[in-house]
Amino acid sequence: MADQVNSDSFAEILNEWDPPRGGEELFGMISDLYPICRSITGNGVRQTLRYLQKCAPLALHEVPTGTQVFDWAVPKEWNIRDAYIKNSIGERLIDFHKSNLHVVNYSLPIKRTLRLPQLRDHLFSLPDAPDWIPYRTSYYRETWGFCLSQRQLESLRDEEFDLCIDSTLEPGSLTYGELSIPGASEKEVLLSTHCCHPSLCNDNLSGIVIAAKLAKLLTGKKLRYSYRILWVPGTIGAISWLALHPTVLPNIEHGLVLSCLGDPGRFTYKRSRRGTAVIDRIVAHVLRCANKEFECVDFTPLGYDERQYCSPGIDLPVGSFMRTPNGKYAQYHTSADDLNFVSPIALGESMQMLLRILRALESNHTYINQKPQCEPQLGRRGLYRQMGGTHGGRFEEAILWILNMSDGEHSLLDVAERSKMPFETLADAARVLCAKDLLKLKNQESKENHDFGKSL
Repeated sequence: MADQVNSDSFAEILNEWDPPRGGEELFGMISDLYPICRSITGNGVRQTLRYLQKCAPLALHEVPTGTQVFDWAVPKEWNIRDAYIKNSIGERLIDFHKSNLHVVNYSLPIKRTLRLPQLRDHLFSLPDAPDWIPYRTSYYRETWGFCLSQRQLESLRDEEFDLCIDSTLEPGSLTYGELSIPGASEKEVLLSTHCCHPSLCNDNLSGIVIAAKLAKLLTGKKLRYSYRILWVPGTIGAISWLALHPTVLPNIEHGLVLSCLGDPGRFTYKRSRRGTAVIDRIVAHVLRCANKEFECVDFTPLGYDERQYCSPGIDLPVGSFMRTPNGKYAQYHTSADDLNFVSPIALGESMQMLLRILRALESNHTYINQKPQCEPQLGRRGLYRQMGGTHGGRFEEAILWILNMSDGEHSLLDVAERSKMPFETLADAARVLCAKDLLKLKNQESKENHDFGKSL
């Protein structure tokens, strides 16, 4: 049966994953993708996803403009080639090619001459961070604008400026990436990351590249669950995917939105709408046992695409795995979310923690003790200390916890929460006990062995 798979591909991957070296690889991917101007539609998203295809075999899907997806319609496609503000002597004061954040994302094409008072309503800056350029969008309201640092704004004098935004906004499609990795079970783990932001490293090139590298690590492995990994434009991309895949949703058993995974902050987990889903408990336990500072927060209908996956008519068990949450760091949605803000160390550590979480999901079986009348004789099976009177180690403690609670009613997660022992230690102990025929997965049990009153 599918759920009887007891492989431990994640243990192998974790043993091979070297956070410093792996983090450098992830940082290199971010560096390559950083210059691309992405949006919720357009060639920037396609270019990004095609780059990821060098890492993992994801497929690109197109949803035509005007497609009705629940209460929304897929918008027109936006592409941009150039944009600038020139002064009266032809100098480029604002240049899209120096920073793609200089243009309000989804700006209409314009080419005109304006004086500073006429231009001011279309200029956006950050007075409290005078050297940073803000990130602004106008997806569903047709307008145009430029973003610049407060120092640049203050340096402008009243003269005639030549303005150009060489963009198009016309019927096309929305592009998203998807990879389905089959496991022994049709039950799925959904991993989703938004791929619509331009030159912002933590939000969310970090999630994009970690999802791609994870996809590469899982492809071809023996897995308990099937994995579906999505790279979707924020909000409209997740809504589109959900609307177009109603038959897939019943199979989604666990899920995570990946975002903001490259900054130096502590790990943060935002629970699913359900609050007590297995994924909520697994992440909390793994973080607690990692001996690192972390925070678990309750679900709110704000943030990233977890709010779509957890909407009341969908209500999937999907939480959000982050370091510092969106909006909680000063560099959020500014030009300061650059290659200096994210680090290989943080990226490598984030991948390692994600692998530990997924390993726990894969290993969360329910077992039945095959010798339930008192403790079995562990010494002659090489599972107990050879010298009496000494205190047993953590592995022996894990063995005793598992044997005691493996009554067919308690999962390994239940054991982990009660014993407060690391999930990985318990999973390793369970495999040893299975190899010694002291444990069996619940669904492998015959009806006779469920009767603990019988002599075994």
